[in-house]
Amino acid sequence: MDLREPLAPSTVAELRELWLRHKVVFVRDQHLEAHHQVAFAHAFGRLTRAHPVLPSAIVEHPEVLVLDSRVASSRPEYEQTRARSRSHGWHADVTFVDTPPTGSILAARQVPDAGGDTLWADTQAAYEGLDEPLRRLVDGLTAVHDGSRTFGGFLAAGFPVEWEGDLRPTLEPVEHPVVRTHPETGARSLFVNPQFTSHIVGLSPRESDALLTVLFEHMTVPEFTVRWRWRAGDVAFWDNRTTMHYATQDYGDAHRIMHRVTLRGDRPR
Repeated sequence: MDLREPLAPSTVAELRELWLRHKVVFVRDQHLEAHHQVAFAHAFGRLTRAHPVLPSAIVEHPEVLVLDSRVASSRPEYEQTRARSRSHGWHADVTFVDTPPTGSILAARQVPDAGGDTLWADTQAAYEGLDEPLRRLVDGLTAVHDGSRTFGGFLAAGFPVEWEGDLRPTLEPVEHPVVRTHPETGARSLFVNPQFTSHIVGLSPRESDALLTVLFEHMTVPEFTVRWRWRAGDVAFWDNRTTMHYATQDYGDAHRIMHRVTLRGDRPR
């Protein structure tokens, strides 16, 4: 198919079914411009702005977040974000707001000759792979998600916080259930991630850290993951409610440019 052209309703329905079943769908050789990517995304729901803190570099399309490795390395505001990403790279997009995105669509504009792959983890499979006593424990827990740990450099530089039209003075931590029920499939998934989940409510710091370490290591075993080697023009479309992902930073000074748009979501339950 050609994602630059309007899709028939039957094709949209088939793609949505594949997306819900497999969690992430890849389409090779699309070479989308920003307006193509936005139009494709609109077939699956309303879009968010590029990011609650990071502005879009494309004035005509404020929904598109440009992830440019050379811009990131040349701006001091990115230092904290890059350091945090290197040490806690697994994450689901924007879980530090009350209504995280339903899904994300990433288009590869320029990729290194080697390196720069992205991995996804199936957090539904991870939940189902827990032993029953541990499932019973995590079913009743709530966790705090905090974006200021990663984006503090931007906040200190005066970048405004905006999400779904709501301007905020800062990024306040939010609470989400550790186990999320998918609003479309009814399946349960682990909804914590190393980059944004700071702690579990009601546990001591030692207990919280220990349990989160167990969950994070379990969620990212190879059996629950897929690794994608990008080619320029590729598109990945993933369900943010039931996956985490990790962008490898193993390409040195090579240039990598990706464009991302996200679909508006609801409050995790």
